[in-house]
Amino acid sequence: MNQIVVNPNLNNKFSSLDLLKIINQVRQEFGEPVIRPNDFYARVQDELEGEHYESFVVNNPNKTVTQAANLDHDQCLVISMRESKGVRRKVLEVLKAQHVQPVRIPQTFAEALQLAADQAHQLELAAPKVNFYDTVVERTTLMNTTQVAQKIKLSAKKLNKILDDLGVYSKAVLRGRVFRQWFIEKDLGIMRQTEVGYSQPMFTTKGEAWIVEEITKKGLV
Repeated sequence: MNQIVVNPNLNNKFSSLDLLKIINQVRQEFGEPVIRPNDFYARVQDELEGEHYESFVVNNPNKTVTQAANLDHDQCLVISMRESKGVRRKVLEVLKAQHVQPVRIPQTFAEALQLAADQAHQLELAAPKVNFYDTVVERTTLMNTTQVAQKIKLSAKKLNKILDDLGVYSKAVLRGRVFRQWFIEKDLGIMRQTEVGYSQPMFTTKGEAWIVEEITKKGLV
C-alpha cells in the first residue's frame, strides 16, 4: 500500500475526508468498491450519534456540496469498525502510525531527544488500544444463528434450512454446522470454538446483511 499521510490540525483532529481517503485506498487493494463521501458522512452520523464532533461542508467545482466532519483518533477507530477484517486491520495500522500530537518544535538538543522519546512512547501506548478494537469489538459484533434469525423474525431452524439451500454450510460435515470456505473468505462468517470445545458458526455484520439481501432477493420468506 502506498503511504498515506493525513494532517491533524492544531486540535489533533482528522477530517472524515482524510479518513475516507485511507479507507477507500485500502478497500481498492482488497477489491472492494469505494465509498462516496456523502455516504461516508452518513456513516459518521450513524456511528457517532450523541457524540460531539464538528461538521463542515466542502463546495465542489461541479457546484455540488460534500458534507464532512473533524474527528478525533478514537472516533476514527470506531467508524473504521464497519469495514471487513482485512480492510479494518490495514486502516488501523495507518491510523496508529499517524496518531501524533500537534507538532512541537524543539529548541535544544535535549528537547529533541525528549520529543523523540515521547513519540515512541505514544506509539507503544497506542498498540493495546488497536488490539482492543481488533479483538474485543470484533467479538462483540459476531452473532450466532439464533441472534440473526430473531432480527429477521425467523426461527433458527428455518434460517438454517435457508442457509443450507444457499450453500452456506458444508455438506461434508454431518454432525454440527460448518461454514463453507467461500463464506469465510468473503468475511461473512467465522468458525469459533466455544468454552467447552465445540465449533460454532458465527456471522459477521457483513454476513447478516448478506443473509437479509439474499432472503429478500430470492423471496425465501
